[in-house]
Amino acid sequence: MINRVPVALLSCGSFNPITNMHMRMFELARDHLHQTGLYNVIKGIISPVNDRYGKEGLVAAKHRVAMIQRALETSDWITLEPWESQQEQWVETVMVLRHHYNALFHQCQAMSGTSLESTKTLKQKYNVDSPNAQSVLQAMLQEMTEEASSTLRAQSHDSSTHVASAKTYTLVGPDSQLDRVTGIEEHITATVVEVVPRLKLLCGADVLKTFDIPNLWKHEHIEEIVQKFGLVCISRGDVDLQKFIDESNILFKHRRNIHVVREWVVNDISATHIRRALRKGHSVKYLLPESVIDYIQQHNMYTA
Repeated sequence: MINRVPVALLSCGSFNPITNMHMRMFELARDHLHQTGLYNVIKGIISPVNDRYGKEGLVAAKHRVAMIQRALETSDWITLEPWESQQEQWVETVMVLRHHYNALFHQCQAMSGTSLESTKTLKQKYNVDSPNAQSVLQAMLQEMTEEASSTLRAQSHDSSTHVASAKTYTLVGPDSQLDRVTGIEEHITATVVEVVPRLKLLCGADVLKTFDIPNLWKHEHIEEIVQKFGLVCISRGDVDLQKFIDESNILFKHRRNIHVVREWVVNDISATHIRRALRKGHSVKYLLPESVIDYIQQHNMYTA
């Protein structure tokens, strides 16, 4: 039986303020990926945008971070990562993805006991000059695959004696590369290396459609996001995301890395609508977590 691929979901945005729908997106995405039978979602990450993003009406990051912290008190798997909001300038989405992938890589490295020296050796061996952890990982996985395959070829002269104890391992790279290696337990002594979870960008249909806006995204950034990381996109209303993907050369090329998830409960909650309601003095009860509403009232936010 093939192990499910571990996945972490990253959501970037203003969270101005965080709403119940923001958190529900994580639940929808996790359900969808689990139901494919291929993935195991182990973590959700919320990354609030930097103040220098310059969006009109964007409250200070310290307040948005505080509201997210309160909202996530009810979740046992979604976490806040304020790194993006703490930088001196606005950070492009692809840079945020790289940062959190590298963080996952180093966490995995620490858990598996892999030393920094071994990573440096791999970088030298495979001529990896940049600190791109994903390149290092791919080199590691390629080496492991080749060594295991070589061992199997040497040991498979009498396969009838090994069938009962054969085990399948899944080495994880980008979505387009799942290298499955069948290991013979009697003949192979291996060091178990914790495989870095895949990191996927979780977003709404509105974000995906911005990929088509001229000069908003760099072409190479879109390519990297959909190819190396992948998308889980929540679709609401009558938006035909599949048609949009089919008509985009980049998105269609990497369509296997894009998961479109339909919100089965009609829900049009948006932070924009919430801010508008608050300015008018209307109730937003049941649209936001109570702890977030309390924080907004305490700091007299979104009133002007």
